[in-house]
Amino acid sequence: QVQLVESGGGLVQPGGSLRLSCAPSGFTLEHHAIGWFRQAPGKEREGVACMSVNEDITDYVDSVKGRFTVYRDNAKNTVYLQMNSLKPEDTAVYYCAVDVDSNYCSVVGVNRYDYWGQGTQVTVSS
Repeated sequence: QVQLVESGGGLVQPGGSLRLSCAPSGFTLEHHAIGWFRQAPGKEREGVACMSVNEDITDYVDSVKGRFTVYRDNAKNTVYLQMNSLKPEDTAVYYCAVDVDSNYCSVVGVNRYDYWGQGTQVTVSS
């Protein structure tokens, strides 16, 4: 059974940092494209960052470029989202997702991703 588990969310002050983790069971992350998404109350789920099978190929939504970094630890079979310089508008539930049909990721197109984690809450507030 395929499962994804996110962790690392929490409450942080503006300008602070958090690192989210996404660990799967039932498959190996390095063989699939991985996406990080977020959903704030009353808003649609949006793509934030993603990593292709080739970990040198990543993509970010404009609002997080230069602040967020997605990377993978193959030995731990875990993908991370390092979030720096956090802003109140980054507050949302963050999800990781896997696209089993493509080697290349995209932050556009929620429906292309096949498996999703349960989400972890990130709150940026003073």
